Amino acid sequence: MTDDLSRKQKRNVVFLVLVAALGYFVDLYDLIIFSIVRTQSLKDIGVSDADIQPDGVFIINMQMFGLLLGGLIWGVIGDKFGRIKVLFGSILLYSLANIANGFVHDVNTYAIIRFIAGIGLAGELGAGITLVTETLSKEKRGYGTTIVAAIGLFGAVVASLVGKEDWRTAYFTGGGLGFVLLLLRMGTFESGMYKRAEQSTVSKGNLLMLFNDRKRFFKYICCILIGAPLWYVVGILITQAPEFGKELGATEPLSAATGVMFTYIGLSIGDIFAGILSQITRSRKLTMLIFQVASTISVIVYLSAKGITPDKFMWLSFIIGFCIGYWATFNTIAAEQFGTNIRSTVATTVPNFVRGALIPINFAFDALVKHYGRITSGYIMLFILIGLSLFALSRLKESFNKDLDYMET
Repeated sequence: MTDDLSRKQKRNVVFLVLVAALGYFVDLYDLIIFSIVRTQSLKDIGVSDADIQPDGVFIINMQMFGLLLGGLIWGVIGDKFGRIKVLFGSILLYSLANIANGFVHDVNTYAIIRFIAGIGLAGELGAGITLVTETLSKEKRGYGTTIVAAIGLFGAVVASLVGKEDWRTAYFTGGGLGFVLLLLRMGTFESGMYKRAEQSTVSKGNLLMLFNDRKRFFKYICCILIGAPLWYVVGILITQAPEFGKELGATEPLSAATGVMFTYIGLSIGDIFAGILSQITRSRKLTMLIFQVASTISVIVYLSAKGITPDKFMWLSFIIGFCIGYWATFNTIAAEQFGTNIRSTVATTVPNFVRGALIPINFAFDALVKHYGRITSGYIMLFILIGLSLFALSRLKESFNKDLDYMET
């Protein structure tokens, strides 16, 4: 009987990890789809060639602002009312917004719907990572979060393939995938750690707890900073590949869709390697350090690739993607740094604040471009973000074997 129960529990845990991974798959699909269809969709709704770049930045900034706001909303809900409620609510809002995106005909409506979709997207990864880290043993949770990220990141690859066809169909497809996932989630269960925390009188999902203690606040900021370079690479260096290609003297126009697809293929494979490396070395911090150094080198190679060809860009995108494949490790570190009563808030807001950091990064990068040009500005932003990231990493404690069943007071 015990053996049967044990096998059933194992099947439930496997199902939970799979559903969390598929949730992140859909999350990444929608998060990346605008970068893929940016030019095609904006031209189709009447945007001039001169306005495609600034209007595109406006829309993606609105999406990122939605992620920032949504991270706060879903994070608090996850700690106050449960991780499962976030998984259901976020995917429903995201799916409806994605379908609505297929009907837009002007820039402002496009931006508003991307903002709403951003709010919906914000809950997926944090809730999934929180559930997995709280359900698996401390020796195996790194494998669980690696599976979530590795499978999830292929959502960006699928978005790259679907986005090459009709852009409206791409948005409808994303909405449909979300509703399928909603049905799958009927079989998920709440984590035991949360159930125990639920019975406690300790404050749950209290955002002020992240700010009313200096050490806790500093640790929270460090968790955000260690992930900032990753989204800069994807959100600017790869997404704006056509513009970078012109300044590098590319032999042919570079495709952002191709760049994003191969970057995320590399990122998915890199995430698997990073997860395995952190398990072998029993150190999340060492793994992060290795990948951050490698990513710096790969970006320098990209920014110095004069006369770059589409084939070379494709391979560079893959290599860069592999070198920034520490997304799962980064998210796991954030979840492992805090107690059960604010873990969902942290795990949900940190990755979304990293994504949302693209807003000030975009503004700073555009300001630098006006004075120093695109390539030099690319170097400046890289070294600033990597420097902050390495400093932040040095201030965090190793969390590989940390017991997560405790409360923040």
